[in-house]
Amino acid sequence: MNKIRYCSGCGVRMQDENILNIGFTTNLDNELCMRCFRLKNYGEYESVSSNVIDYEKIMSGINKKKDLVLYVVDILNIPKNLEDIKKIIKNDCLLILNKRDLLPLSVKDEKIIEYIKNQNLGFIDIVIVSSEKNSGMDNLLSKIKKYQKSNNVYVVGYTNAGKSSLISKFIHDYGNNDNNLTISPLPSTTLNQIEIPINDKLTLIDTPGIVDNSNMINFVDKKMYKKLNSKREIKPKTFQIRKNEALLVGDLLRINYLEGDTNSFTFYIPNEIKIRRMRFKSDYLKDLACKEVDIKYSEDLCIMGLGFIKIVAGCKVELFINKDTEIFTRKNLI
Repeated sequence: MNKIRYCSGCGVRMQDENILNIGFTTNLDNELCMRCFRLKNYGEYESVSSNVIDYEKIMSGINKKKDLVLYVVDILNIPKNLEDIKKIIKNDCLLILNKRDLLPLSVKDEKIIEYIKNQNLGFIDIVIVSSEKNSGMDNLLSKIKKYQKSNNVYVVGYTNAGKSSLISKFIHDYGNNDNNLTISPLPSTTLNQIEIPINDKLTLIDTPGIVDNSNMINFVDKKMYKKLNSKREIKPKTFQIRKNEALLVGDLLRINYLEGDTNSFTFYIPNEIKIRRMRFKSDYLKDLACKEVDIKYSEDLCIMGLGFIKIVAGCKVELFINKDTEIFTRKNLI
């Protein structure tokens, strides 16, 4: 009888029968499946369809346990309907805004927390952290101790929110074991639940990242993917723009300014993505989907996977972008 073993990287059940299926390994005594081994040692990524992940079963199992849930969100790409996770998970949920290091230091954490709390979304508390810079982790641990129902605490979130990096910092800072997750900025790295004992009072349970099919990261090549996942603090870029002027954001987005007074657009996007003015009558990028957006006074224009643009005055813009990328407006976050 073959032994049952689970990959310590992605959590999937290991098998040595079919190299084309997930969990394949040449030796069932290995710690990592071949996919995680290649990712960890050679940086080779092999995509996996989200269809292989039974999210409904996993989330249903979390609800039955009633344990505390950490909902990890990329602070640069906060979802439009942040509260939707509460429709899936009924447990007490602690909102973790990760990747704080990407926003300028001049941005006040208290202002962002107040912004979220004023929306009354049902989270028991909000914590801002940077797993990359190891910032805010002690505060997060104290919140976990305050709200946890048992030793088990679940970690959920969309792909690319930094769940695994966050857990790795817990292992490093507070752990008494040598667990080692497969850390990667690429989606669907974790494929099953993985229990990570941190100490005798805390076990974190990592879950597969929820795939957001409206995120720009799904529609770019590996080179652009790395740019979108920059780890450098963002240096906001401000442009004054008038009617019948246009801006080009990398080769990802074209913005035509259709209506409104002279306006200020401040971009909070990775520094590696270049922004430049272009001729309004140019046809460049007009083969992409066209979306018209009415923007009210003091609203952000959010582009999932890219970041957001802080806009001062009301206006109407025309956007050319991948048709499946989600775009929405909200009150200015900053």
